[in-house]
Amino acid sequence: MEEKKVDLKAKPYNLSDEDIKWVEDTIAGMSVEEKIGQLFFNMGSSREEEYLKMTVNKYHIGGIRYNPGTSEEVYEQNRILQENSKIPLIIACNTEAGGNGACVDGTLIGHPVKIGSTRNAKYAYEMGRMSNKEAAAIGCNLSFAPLSDIYYNWHNPVIGLRNFGNDPEQVAEMATQYMLGAHQNPGFCCAAKHFPGDGLDDRDQHIANSVNTFSCEEWDATFGKVYERLIENGLEAIMAGHIMLPAYTRYFNPDIKDGDIQPATLSPELIQGLLKGKLGFNGMVLTDASHMVGLTCRMKRSEVVPHAIAAGVDMFLFFNDMDEDFESMMKGYESGLITEERLSDALHRILGLKAHMGLHKKAKTEIMPPREQMKEVIGCKEHVDMAKEISQKGTVLVKYLDKDVLPITPKRYKRIMIVYVKGVEAGGMGALVHARGGSKKSPAERLKEKLEGQGFQVFIYESPLEKMKKQMAEGGKPDINLYFAGKDTISEFAARQDLIITLCDVAGGFQAVARPGWGMTKGGGEIPWYVHEVPVIALNMGHPTIMADMPHVRTFINAYDTNDQTMDVVVEKLTQGAESFVGEDPIDSFCGLWDTHF
Repeated sequence: MEEKKVDLKAKPYNLSDEDIKWVEDTIAGMSVEEKIGQLFFNMGSSREEEYLKMTVNKYHIGGIRYNPGTSEEVYEQNRILQENSKIPLIIACNTEAGGNGACVDGTLIGHPVKIGSTRNAKYAYEMGRMSNKEAAAIGCNLSFAPLSDIYYNWHNPVIGLRNFGNDPEQVAEMATQYMLGAHQNPGFCCAAKHFPGDGLDDRDQHIANSVNTFSCEEWDATFGKVYERLIENGLEAIMAGHIMLPAYTRYFNPDIKDGDIQPATLSPELIQGLLKGKLGFNGMVLTDASHMVGLTCRMKRSEVVPHAIAAGVDMFLFFNDMDEDFESMMKGYESGLITEERLSDALHRILGLKAHMGLHKKAKTEIMPPREQMKEVIGCKEHVDMAKEISQKGTVLVKYLDKDVLPITPKRYKRIMIVYVKGVEAGGMGALVHARGGSKKSPAERLKEKLEGQGFQVFIYESPLEKMKKQMAEGGKPDINLYFAGKDTISEFAARQDLIITLCDVAGGFQAVARPGWGMTKGGGEIPWYVHEVPVIALNMGHPTIMADMPHVRTFINAYDTNDQTMDVVVEKLTQGAESFVGEDPIDSFCGLWDTHF
């Protein structure tokens, strides 16, 4: 596949002759080891100064993405890195939904699907601006966003909250506005993801293959439209996903065998042919995280590392073992798999992006913003207020068959039972999402407090299974009869409460499915089988396509997150009535199923 040479004077770099001279001079003065190091994005495993200095002095890394930390911790980490790196670093963050993707005390502005439900692209712009204002304040300069995927398949467990909708035009406009908002922060850049597009496959590339099954014509009209719009408006970088696109792979390589078709991260057909060729993308390409099975299952690790660069990708995320991966990349270069031409082009794109950020014009001690600026920006009132405004505009009353349920008032429904439903335990990151936070109150406990503040009497349902777990935790033998014979009569069950709120908080991504993890099925309270016995409101504050698992629920609300601002808005709307819900479903929350409509 023909190598597409970068033009540093063209967008997205727009470099001057002086800037280009810095790029050329820097590359000319680098050792082979330094050149190889620039190809790597490190996932920082420590914030210890000795470790950070080692990564830039021994491995000469080109960029870093780090584990979660407070703004103070991340700021200090980034200061150490920039002051000790010979070449300024790209420091990336995952601000796809807010500044909380840069530091744990940052502001969750709103998941992209929630922004989509407002039907107003100004909120995408503000999310991009505010999220990355917080990120820039702690020394980050690249966002792994905007999310540019399209949610066509409700079975997809990865992007349920991580999309602007299922309409390509809306996704294109909102992704572009996010990027333009991010660009309001001087020198800040974006890496859209996940090329060539997620949202069609049932599977998660973290743990399996993933395939975009569209024809070339279908892709051009959908995902292609999104990437064209972003590229036209100056997108600096694109994250290649571990996603196969057979139609375009065969278009550029008609003789390729099925077994040789690779995900974009290893595909010259998709990177050089489609992205840098047909779409004319002149920016930098980086891989998604290299530990995902969608990549690691394709060939040996020692082959994956150099083959990604050889295919046309410019930066590799992340090290597994630093010595081992560095050696694999070096061998790929020494063997000629990574040609001199390919290495040179990758380095020009990497350093060109750093020059576009203006990093080369600053002394090492001046790259970081003033520390006091961080305290003024992180979690500031303007950003919190915007998160609440987005909740006001984006909370959706998806289904409303019992037209007299709303509004809820203490006079109508004095006693409320909250049933808290989490996701299927996958044993991975999905479970960790719910485990994180230590002693913090659960969403159910916080909702209980807010409703009690409105004069309701509220209790949280405790299932027989939870009671049995407590018995075991206390060293006793679980009472199996709680499960098999712990049912009440229907009249007793219905008499205990006036209204039931089924609060769903299912995390999406990093697992095989994003579905509710139900408990007792034989008459317990977990599953809302009782919709004709007691008024029920399904309040969904996580993955948005949970209606498939409770199609019989007659009132269904998508609120998308459990932020305190969102909780306040939800309680307000529940007590005001149906007309207060102004958000519009940006996807098909009915999941394409006929029975979810009645």
